[in-house]
Amino acid sequence: MRMKSFLGSIMALVIGFTVLTGCNFGSSGKNTSSTSTSNETGSSAAPTLPKQILNMIEGDEISTLDTAKDMNAISANAMNSLYEGLFRYNDKDQPELALAEKHEASEDGLTHTFTLRDAKWSNGDPVTAHDFEYGWKRVAKENGPYISLFELAALLNVTKIMNGEMKPDDLGVKAIDDKTLEVKLSAPSPMLEMLMALPIFAPQNEKFVTQAGEKYGLEYDKVLSNGPFVMTEWKHNQSWQYKKNEQYWDAEHVKLEEVNVFVVKEGSAAVNLFETEKVDRAVYLSPSDVAGYEGSEHLIKMATTSNSFIRLNPDFAPFKNENIRRAISMAMDRESLTSIILNDGTIPSYGIVPAHFSLSPDNKYFREANGELSKGTKEEAQALWQKGLAEIGQTKVEPTLIFSDEDWSKKTAEFLKAQLEKDLPGFTLKLETVPFDQRITREKAFDYEMTLSTWGADYNDPTAFLDMWVTGRAANRMKYSNPAYDELLAKSNVETDPKKRYDMLLELEKMLIKDDAAFVPLMQFGNLILKRSNVKGMIEHYSGIEYSLKWAYIE
Repeated sequence: MRMKSFLGSIMALVIGFTVLTGCNFGSSGKNTSSTSTSNETGSSAAPTLPKQILNMIEGDEISTLDTAKDMNAISANAMNSLYEGLFRYNDKDQPELALAEKHEASEDGLTHTFTLRDAKWSNGDPVTAHDFEYGWKRVAKENGPYISLFELAALLNVTKIMNGEMKPDDLGVKAIDDKTLEVKLSAPSPMLEMLMALPIFAPQNEKFVTQAGEKYGLEYDKVLSNGPFVMTEWKHNQSWQYKKNEQYWDAEHVKLEEVNVFVVKEGSAAVNLFETEKVDRAVYLSPSDVAGYEGSEHLIKMATTSNSFIRLNPDFAPFKNENIRRAISMAMDRESLTSIILNDGTIPSYGIVPAHFSLSPDNKYFREANGELSKGTKEEAQALWQKGLAEIGQTKVEPTLIFSDEDWSKKTAEFLKAQLEKDLPGFTLKLETVPFDQRITREKAFDYEMTLSTWGADYNDPTAFLDMWVTGRAANRMKYSNPAYDELLAKSNVETDPKKRYDMLLELEKMLIKDDAAFVPLMQFGNLILKRSNVKGMIEHYSGIEYSLKWAYIE
């Protein structure tokens, strides 16, 4: 998911990022231009487009299409095509008005009024402000992991609702009439519009949700769209299909008539489908997969804001010891892993907030400002390891690392086993491969000792990575708890001075990694994409939602 910018004086708090051309990641590959042609008389004419069918690949199954439930990145991509909220991300990764045609704010920034444009659900029902009120309050009722985005947006009473002190109906959202939505905040929010472009802020049709019951969002015919596309087929773990939503308010700008998405987990298989022209876009590729495409117009190399890190379950006794945790993190040979084993633009990470992300008020990237918090030498790691073993009274530690059944995960796990067992005497790493969804399920249940986890930015702010470690937060999945951390994060969410807030965020990351050694930062992903050059207008986003299909077309 993801978000965008906000109101007048507080816009300085969220500064747009730029993917630098000429860096190791290459260009973003965005292209939203169209080509005109001329007829025989020389007058301008619209281009004649071929059949508007796009075939593409995703690396895993959709987990849900219910915005109130826990979702993976692939679900968020799908929701971005099927649903639309008050705002939508444009080709500059900025929020622009979508279902809202007007946004007004009170002088104190606490009351926001949205006027809705004329829009319909795919079944012909009008989209109203009541759908937004119902949808948001349903998210509050479910109290799932992404309700923290409501808290980040400072929706009135959301924290008390999360803590069980107030009811979901007390959430600061109200339909004044069919066309007018009033949103009340507990404090001015520096990220309100950015957050509102995410799927969790989309409306929901109460009648349809009620009729679908427990199957809502889990089958193609249990999904009701108000976005540019409708889902017409969903073969679980195999494929799904979208078709143009003729009821969409901006349907005249949607060119694609059909989109077919295939679940392909192996990069080599994805490339084979691309080479045989069965798909127009292939993702989750390795350098060996695309070796023959260097210099090709079809190859896109992108930086991402997604990263991988290792969760350490404190229920596994050795991980209660700070020196053991710190030694494992310091012993990681991230450089060899990223440059030799993966070699796909992925870079080492020594913090949880990625590089080339979130500029400070003095125009410095967060990672640059905070430095390499978990970096150390092999000798330092071994000294900490021996000290930790002595403190726990053991000569060996034998945890199991669970990881998902993706190619990069397997390569990473095998490398870590060989490298750590060599450099940390007495350390034995057992490996267990599980499907992606099962890894998430086991993390939530704390049914693991070590897990190779991933996280991507929902929006362009450090809190996209720092907010997840609050005590009891659903995304925490590690039982990490530091009251001082919770208190400082809460203060940062309402701090309107850009420099003071940024300094707070820098300190929060230091508390996590430098002070507590809570988990093991590992790497920041690059992304290799094969996309046919005649696929135009498909926006490849830098963070959060990975792409937008609304303006895509086949040239």
